[in-house]
Amino acid sequence: MNRMRIIFAVLSVMVAACIGCTNPDPTQGFTMSSQYRRDVRTIAVPIFRRGTDEYRRDIEFRLTRAVVKHIEADTHYKVVKKPRADTLLSGTIRKVEEDVLSFNPHTGRAMEIQMRLIVDFTWKDLRTGEVLLDKKNFHVASDYIPARPLSEDFFLGSEDAFNKMARRIVEQLRQKW
Repeated sequence: MNRMRIIFAVLSVMVAACIGCTNPDPTQGFTMSSQYRRDVRTIAVPIFRRGTDEYRRDIEFRLTRAVVKHIEADTHYKVVKKPRADTLLSGTIRKVEEDVLSFNPHTGRAMEIQMRLIVDFTWKDLRTGEVLLDKKNFHVASDYIPARPLSEDFFLGSEDAFNKMARRIVEQLRQKW
């Protein structure tokens, strides 16, 4: 008898949760529907550009690769070439800044460095020409440790910043609540 009560209780909670989460309008409470636009199925992501004052090598390729990876992992959108795409996500890396957060008191070398990445990006509907999203001076920050034992260089330290930026860009593609 106890087992039947447990099963009934679990089923009741599941039914209540499903009924409460089926509203397609997220402003009316919880929803189980996608947070991303249903009218968009494909997206083109050309290689991000570097700003006029940014000379670091391959950063545009690394950020573009991270954005594509996060779009395909976190959304229902498929990344395709521009002629077949519903929308276009393009951007420019405005600045990559580094600041030393702490020094080794014995050697004077940096123990911890913070990297800030500043990006502008635009999401445009290629079918209508409408700009769906336009963000300027979009920031992320990430820390890395160049000192031993980790001995992270710029490449390793910037990888976290590129992934954070890609994740935040993809989050911006969600529908407004």
